[in-house]
Amino acid sequence: MKSPRSLLIFIYLAINCLTATILGAQSSFNIRAFGAKGDGQTLDTAAINQAISAAAEAGGGTVEFPSGNYLCHSIQLRSKVTLFIGPGATIIAADPPPIGQPGGFDPAEPNASSQFQDFGHSHWHNSLIWGENLQDVAIIGSGRIYGRGLSRGNGRIALPVNVTPPPAQPGELPPDALAADGPVDFPLRPDLTPGPFSYPNARDTLPDGIGNKAIALKNCRNVTLRDFSILHGGHLGVLATGVDNLTIDNLTIDTNRDGMDIDSCVNVRISNCSVNTPWDDGICLKSSFALGTLRLTENVTITNCFVSGYDEGTLLDGTRQHRIVHRGGSMGRIKLGTEASGGFRNVTISNCVFDHCRGLALEQVDGGSLEDIAISNITMRDVQNAPIFIRLGARLRRPDTTEPGHVRRILIENLVASNVAPEHGILIAGLPGHPIEDVALSNIQIHYAGGGTAEQVARTVPELEKAYPDPYEFGTLPSWGLFARHVKGLRLRGVELRLDKPDARPAITFDDITDVRLSDVELDAVDKQPAWSLINANGLHTHEVTRLPNGVRSTLSVRELR
Repeated sequence: MKSPRSLLIFIYLAINCLTATILGAQSSFNIRAFGAKGDGQTLDTAAINQAISAAAEAGGGTVEFPSGNYLCHSIQLRSKVTLFIGPGATIIAADPPPIGQPGGFDPAEPNASSQFQDFGHSHWHNSLIWGENLQDVAIIGSGRIYGRGLSRGNGRIALPVNVTPPPAQPGELPPDALAADGPVDFPLRPDLTPGPFSYPNARDTLPDGIGNKAIALKNCRNVTLRDFSILHGGHLGVLATGVDNLTIDNLTIDTNRDGMDIDSCVNVRISNCSVNTPWDDGICLKSSFALGTLRLTENVTITNCFVSGYDEGTLLDGTRQHRIVHRGGSMGRIKLGTEASGGFRNVTISNCVFDHCRGLALEQVDGGSLEDIAISNITMRDVQNAPIFIRLGARLRRPDTTEPGHVRRILIENLVASNVAPEHGILIAGLPGHPIEDVALSNIQIHYAGGGTAEQVARTVPELEKAYPDPYEFGTLPSWGLFARHVKGLRLRGVELRLDKPDARPAITFDDITDVRLSDVELDAVDKQPAWSLINANGLHTHEVTRLPNGVRSTLSVRELR
């Protein structure tokens, strides 16, 4: 016979085991228990949302997607709920209903602040998976999200585009395989009056029932996205706006527009992700006015990531093809901007690989600041335009703003790039009276395709202060390695710029440059061609620089260096 003490211990342990069993049962919610079929034909939306509601009402839990193909429209996340997309499980965006018919994805919510950015960035509910004003949310697991029925903007459904376009005619730019996104397949709204920035745009404003994002999060805290893949994610694979404490880890995104847009977010960790986006940006930080307020994107790290511009789907299937031709080259880059009214601060990018895509883009054109940026250990191959693009412009999509913002304190080191397209070298462009300040480039080696002509040397590069900020808008530059204009406090140390074949243009153009320090700068240069074009270069300090003597010069012109 057990002693009273032993009996009490036995009862205590039994209660604990029973409690653990009950809590364990309550903390896991298999969507098949709520009626999901997973056969790829039955619409499982209701069953999935019921499982999420049950988990939330239990105080939190994990909603499990076992192997299967789950066809659905909008899935609504809840606080303290984790979606676990298990091995072999795929969440498939169903087709929207015909125009005018009920059902489909959740309608886009009203937004009085949509005049400064496009429809896709200004709405969240019209998505495959969305959440608003939530905390402690996660989507994890090795399964897949397939946005088959999503729109990329303009059209009702975005079909995959992997075609070889017709060749360009002599003297013309190559055509886009998807020119202007094709015809609109829904009635345009005649009641919309676009604001000063063409938003809202009737062509871009999708009717109710159509979804255009794989995952959309608004005003959330403590969010984790980990391990799954996204194929064909629509306008945006991941849109996070006003999300604090966001972790994105080990995602593979292979999609037809932006991979992930991190907009007005604070404390963000993006790591170990592979993002293939031939038609738009891969990993993109933004700071728009979509929330109706100016909010910085700050305290962000992007590390150990891969971005590319292969044909859609060919990263995931391993073939890595690139048949599509895009004006300005395939995209797929890491970018800060274009929407930048709130500004960017305290951002690091490290240990990242670029392949067959555009280069780094740091853009502030909407009146905010872009400052305190550190970038290191970057490799690039088959770069479609400028390997480094730093731009201060005056597009000013921001309320009550008439002056450009600031771009300052940028460090870029340990970067190597090969087979860089000949149209653009490194491009750093401020505005007259508004220079980009304190940029340091060190331990950089870039190999350019070359082939520029003498006629291109005489070309005048437009300021384009209000234009969309992309290197291809500037046209072919008059120097092949680096073009810097309206810059103050530029540092180049340990920079090598090489040519794969001869180029008639100078290696470097400096125009309206103040306080420039060059040390150990090596340039390939063709005999009898100038290596430098220096126009209003004030306070130039040089040491061990190709075709420039050691010392200090106050003002130089290209004629002095021929």
